[in-house]
Amino acid sequence: MLRNMTSEPEQQIGVGTQDAFQRLWTPHRMAYIQGENKPSGPGAEDGCPFCTIPSKSDEDGLVVARGTYVYAVLNLYPYNGGHLMVVPFRHVADYTDLDEPETAELADFTKRAMTALRGASGAHGFNIGMNQGAVAGAGIAAHLHQHVVPRWGGDTNFMPVVGHTKVLPQLLADTRAMLAAAWPA
Repeated sequence: MLRNMTSEPEQQIGVGTQDAFQRLWTPHRMAYIQGENKPSGPGAEDGCPFCTIPSKSDEDGLVVARGTYVYAVLNLYPYNGGHLMVVPFRHVADYTDLDEPETAELADFTKRAMTALRGASGAHGFNIGMNQGAVAGAGIAAHLHQHVVPRWGGDTNFMPVVGHTKVLPQLLADTRAMLAAAWPA
């Protein structure tokens, strides 16, 4: 039984005092919170990670697949395990700035991402979308990217709702290798 519990918040100093809560430390999220890997401006030369990733190896850049106009990459700060993004190689901010071949390959890679995620992890559904502009929630508004987030029945639980924490069951490098192997030709 829990003793001495109140509904009043209590300040913890240092490592804190014993209470009824378990801690799941996610120090890797601090880089995202502090804005690490965010571009310093809107240009491709301003440190855009989506412009830098293609020059890395697939393993180092977490690239799952490369096309002619777009590539699929794991999200470094995923909403769910297997969270991919489809990104044009060209540095454009708005969906309407894509030309026809880029638009077609972005759609094709989105379909391939869904197929790979279903095959590799048995995803039951997906959240697919783009946040256009900082006011719409785009973390990197200057370079278009489409999210493909796999979902499973019962994948919403108390951790993200109450604990504001996602539990990811696999290292990103292992997820990248698994999805690259499942990527349809």
